[in-house]
Order: sequence, then C-alpha cells, then structure tokens
Amino acid sequence: MNITLSIQQGRAPVTIIHIDGKLDSHSFQRLIDEAKQAYADGVRELLLDMTKLTYISSAGIVSLHSIAKLFRGEEMPDPEKGWGAIRSAEKERGNGIQQHVKLLNVPPEVRSVLDVVGFSAFFEMHTDLAQAVASF
Repeated sequence: MNITLSIQQGRAPVTIIHIDGKLDSHSFQRLIDEAKQAYADGVRELLLDMTKLTYISSAGIVSLHSIAKLFRGEEMPDPEKGWGAIRSAEKERGNGIQQHVKLLNVPPEVRSVLDVVGFSAFFEMHTDLAQAVASF
C-alpha cells in the first residue's frame, strides 16, 4: 500500500490521506501511524481518499475505527487484541457520524464491506473532493 498526504484549504485546513492499494493486516498499522503523526502535527480535519483502495480487510476496518477515535480525542483500541478491537468497532456504530474524519471516493467493493459492518452510517462519504473539503 502506498500513502501520500496533501492539504486542501476549506473553512479549515483539511489533510487528505490518499490510500493506494490494499488496506489489510500488512498495511493497517501504517495508516494508523500516518494518522497519528498528522494528529500530533496539529491536524484536526482528515479526509481519507479511497479512490485507489482496492481491498479492505477486518484489519482495515480496525484502522478506520482507530483513526476515528483518535480524531475524537479518545483512546484508540489496541489492534493487537484482535477480535476485541473489532467488537469495539461494532459498538461505535451508535455514536453517530464522524465529524473530523470523512471518506472520499469509496470503491463499490470497499463500500460493500463498510455496509456489512455498519460503517456506512458511521462515516460521511463523498464523491467530490471540493464538496468533501467544504463539509468540514
């Protein structure tokens, strides 16, 4: 998986993490680390560009959940806890839509996975970059 970052200016600066490839057990920690570094650098509005994301596994779901918690200022789940981290993600669905982490251009095959785990209602999804940036 390749990750690049860019910034777009809306009402507030929005950092965009562009994900290219598979988000799975081999790459999920890298995405979490990129988000952690961005947060440590002061980023508070994050857009995950999934235009080139080809696959997402349960580990990828854990990374999305972890990033959402980070940007809400909450303690992140321990990804080493396996199913415990996934069960923690399942509980999140009742907490409403994310305000500081949004998704862009979610491919249909990834969207179907997000639908199955209930994350389609958890993350605001956009198909237009300008609209996504303006939504923050």
